[in-house]
Amino acid sequence: MQSSLPKPTALTVCVRRLSIFHFSFIICLALLLVSGAAAKDCVVYEGQRGPGQGRHIVFLSGDEEYRSEEGLPMLAKLLATRHGFKCTVLFAINPKDGTIDPNTQTNIPGLAALDSADLCVMLLRFRELPDADMKHFVDYVNRGLPLIALRTSTHAFAYSRNKQSPYAKFDWQNKEWPGGFGQQVLGDTWVNHHGDHGKQSTRGIINEEFKSHPILRGVTDIWGPTDVYGIVHLPASAQVLVRGQVLSGMQPTDPPVEGPKNHPLMPLVWLPHYTGEQGKANRMLVTTMGAATDLASAGLRRLLVNACFWAVGLDENLTEPVNVDWVGEYKPTGFGFGKFKPGLKPADLE
Repeated sequence: MQSSLPKPTALTVCVRRLSIFHFSFIICLALLLVSGAAAKDCVVYEGQRGPGQGRHIVFLSGDEEYRSEEGLPMLAKLLATRHGFKCTVLFAINPKDGTIDPNTQTNIPGLAALDSADLCVMLLRFRELPDADMKHFVDYVNRGLPLIALRTSTHAFAYSRNKQSPYAKFDWQNKEWPGGFGQQVLGDTWVNHHGDHGKQSTRGIINEEFKSHPILRGVTDIWGPTDVYGIVHLPASAQVLVRGQVLSGMQPTDPPVEGPKNHPLMPLVWLPHYTGEQGKANRMLVTTMGAATDLASAGLRRLLVNACFWAVGLDENLTEPVNVDWVGEYKPTGFGFGKFKPGLKPADLE
């Protein structure tokens, strides 16, 4: 039986093809707009010349007190410009206006960047991320990939709203997985301010046992205005590269505090030993320093840049002291709650 439908004319075919083209164009344009909107939630510093070319570092900032939204972009720009790494910086974003807001504890857009990362550098505090976002981070850790964790990352996660989450065990106070992510993965959770917070600063004392480690190559002086943290659960398998000496004041020239606070010295920088669920050990470094003001210390910056090279297997490039000069101006805001710069968007940091 022959169809009674009229045979399409050449004009009809052209119109249909044109309509399909317009529809496809509109879809592509919409996808570009969506991806462009997502890209505005982060900053990407493309790697220039250097040994880090082809390696991707993802920085996770999100703390209310220590200005990770200032310090991590500076470190990322340094690593991209001086050493060739591609660096992506993610932020706590206020979903209402798209501004960087460290007090927004449930939103760090762009965590899918970890799926292609060679290294993650984090400074988080009390975050409670949606399960779909948190999965990118947990999968990254479980694959045995490198991690550098700064300051409050020992208490990076707090699950007070969603205790039924499959990631609730990452809570810093978890009892079944004692101490959560901080203690189980990094070596310790939050314990206390061992130094007098805001009144006593920290000098790093290099452990002679590991002074030849590539991470410490060229590191001669470490000082920061943040205080030493109490560390009490660190397993014996952790390698303590640097210990924290409590100084009596907030200047690098202040003498050490006398008495039990410096006997013994607390671990300040260490290499934990953690094996992810896929059976591969992560190359990891943890330090309880890392505030934006701490990163003004060339010694600490050198240690962290060295650690990035070491973490991704580029230790052989550390035969000479690497360049740790920041790029452009760097005037970090002092630590403290409520001191972040309001109204800033990631695009302002490009």
